[in-house]
Formats: sequence, structure tokens, C-alpha cells
Amino acid sequence: MTGRFRIGGARLMHIYTWVLIAWLVLPISVMILFGFNDPSGRYNQTWQGFTLKWYRDVFALEALTDALVMSLIIAVLTALIAGALGTGIGYALGRWQFRGAAGLNLLMFAAISSPELVMGSSLLSMFVSLGISPGPVTITIAHVMFSVSFVAIVVRARVVTLDRSLEEAAADLGASGWTTFWKVIFPILLPAIFSGVMLAFALSIDDFVITNFTGGTTETFPMWIWGATRVGLPPQVNVMGTMIFVAGVLIAVISNVRSRPKKRVAA
Repeated sequence: MTGRFRIGGARLMHIYTWVLIAWLVLPISVMILFGFNDPSGRYNQTWQGFTLKWYRDVFALEALTDALVMSLIIAVLTALIAGALGTGIGYALGRWQFRGAAGLNLLMFAAISSPELVMGSSLLSMFVSLGISPGPVTITIAHVMFSVSFVAIVVRARVVTLDRSLEEAAADLGASGWTTFWKVIFPILLPAIFSGVMLAFALSIDDFVITNFTGGTTETFPMWIWGATRVGLPPQVNVMGTMIFVAGVLIAVISNVRSRPKKRVAA
């Protein structure tokens, strides 16, 4: 009876897992599917026929293309700046105990857990008080501010698990602290840094609430989609979303393959 119950429980968990995966994949599948739809009007909501012309004319709408380019530029800048700042913060928190470390930890988790509405309105108030006009610069600053905490937490988690004997061995061989960091520590931290950078990129490119507060008249990809929903979304939106999704999946697969330990073949 016990064995049968365990088998039934395992099958139930397998079914639950696949149902959950299907539930998460369903909206993405609909987006990809309607990128091939051929609607007769402005609303791309019902299937009316298969076509590939939207992939050929994906950049036909100039405003939509400009919004996507703006989102990509801001996301790349956010990923680079937040990656650099977050790596330094995460390394310092994971490596040393210093005065103010507890407060810095609290500040990072507060930035992660605070609602976007609160962060967006507070950043807007700060920019207005400083006399800074909303635009791409303020959007980038805002995205860096909420992304740097995610990068720091990812890097710190990897720093905590570092084997200190590797640094000691490098010092015994005559390596300086700077050489030890770049030759020994940095290659070990690189997968975590890359993960944090990609997380910052993903958080930036799909952000709407904070961007809406700090963007002014600047239109990013999510903001353009929000404005276009009142008159009908063109199929190019589905195509661009599919391209972003596929690019993210490819990067994740390549990163996963490269991070696997190489199998050693015994002689």
C-alpha cells in the first residue's frame, strides 16, 4: 500500500509539473501563433489565416521600431552599469564584514521588495526636485537603481561559496592580490556576473510602471504597446515579442551548456 501511494504521489507531482509548465507556456505560445496571423482589420485577436509577411515587414512601423530600439539601448546600458555596480557590491558583501554591511543588505532587499508604484513616484519626485527633465537618462538611472540589487544578490551568493584555498594557493605561487582576482576569482564569478547582467537586462526591457513615471514623453517598447491597445495591436508586436523570447531562450541554453563541467576522459 505504501509503495502504491508513493508511485501515485510521484505521478501526481509529474502531472502537476507539466500542467504548471503548460500554464506558463500558453500565453507565449499564443503570442508566437498570432505572429503568423493574417487579420483583415486592425485587431489581431481571432485567427484568420497563416502568413509570413509580418516577419518580412517586422520593422515597417517606424514608431514601434523606434520604441524597441530605445528599450534595447536602455536595457543594454542598464545591464552594463548595474552589472558593474552590483558585482562590486556583491563581492564586497560576500567577502568582507564591514560597518554598514547590514544596512546595505537592508537597502538592497528594500529596493527589491518595494512596490514599483512607490519606487516610480519617489524617483519622479527626486528628478523633479533636482530639475532633471524626464527622458532616456532618467529611465536608465531608474532601471539601474532597481536592477543593481538583483545583480549584487546573485554575485554575493557565489562569492560566499568561493574556496579560499584557491586564493591562498595563488598567493603561495607569488601572485599579487590584483592578479589573483583577475586570474582566479573573476573566472569563477563570471557565470554569476553574467546571470546578474542578463537578469538586469530582462528587468529593464519589460518594465512599464517605473518607466511610465520617469520616462516623460519617451516611448519604450512596453509603453508603446500599452498605448496601442486602445486602437489595436499590430501583428509586428507579436513578431518582436517572439524574437525577444527566442533570443532569451538561446542565451539561456548557451549559458547552460557552457557552464556544465567538462567530462574528463580517463586515459
